[in-house]
Amino acid sequence: MSEPAISKSAAAHSPGQPAKLADGRISRRFRELSEAGELGIIAYITAGDPSLEATEKIVRAAADAGGDVIELGVPFSDPVADGPTIQRASERALRAGTTLARVLDLICRLRIHTQVPLVLFSYFNPILQMGLEEFANAAASAGADGVLATDLTLEEASDYRRILHARGLDTIFLGAPTSTDARLKQIAAATTGFLYLISRTGVTGEREALPEELPALVRRARGFTKLPIAVGFGISLPTHVTVLGGIADAAVVGSALMVEIEKSATVDAAAAAVAERIRILKRAAREGVSRRG
Repeated sequence: MSEPAISKSAAAHSPGQPAKLADGRISRRFRELSEAGELGIIAYITAGDPSLEATEKIVRAAADAGGDVIELGVPFSDPVADGPTIQRASERALRAGTTLARVLDLICRLRIHTQVPLVLFSYFNPILQMGLEEFANAAASAGADGVLATDLTLEEASDYRRILHARGLDTIFLGAPTSTDARLKQIAAATTGFLYLISRTGVTGEREALPEELPALVRRARGFTKLPIAVGFGISLPTHVTVLGGIADAAVVGSALMVEIEKSATVDAAAAAVAERIRILKRAAREGVSRRG
């Protein structure tokens, strides 16, 4: 691994202020996107569906197709924030024997072939079971760049943030349409790498149209952070990318990719279908009104 994440260090920061991490893969990629005036495409893939070996091939195909950041979902037995598509993917991954430790091993293997930013997308329980110190050391050594613990509240995240930042791992938190301005300010202060905004309340899943209130949510969040803002939940179509190109820095695509994997007869077909979907979305991000000023 040419640039292990553990080599990065976190600078000291005062309470309530955003942490400052050394320049890593996530920040570098968003800087490149900004300089190109281009919306980023963040691809969510449930690790271990249908197998970890398959996920390795799919992630490499997604990165080669233009995925700017890859979120590796750690399957969990009670995925309350996930819609039916990702719930089924998690069930298949768990049946295949996927664990957090094995997902970290997968990251080690991926780092042999790609330097695409990798974010672990997990519920907090598997991380807590492993132990914060052990998890942070293993994730950084494997080559992970950041972690998003979906159900971890800010009030319970001080040790988590301190330990992960000390290993140079970004801590990414979620903002929602229901977040007050005061809460968005707190979320922004705890977040490094990029701020993830949920486009709507409810669970993940494909939708035809984005909420009318989304631009206002992004504008509110912009008032509290200079970090890139990614928008997820319901993103699946080039028209979504067109809309987001004018207001956000990245689109997170998850359920649409997991549908392609679920319906594919072979691993090669799944990798090809995911790559094609990302190419279509990336083309929309690079052309026309999707381009950022």
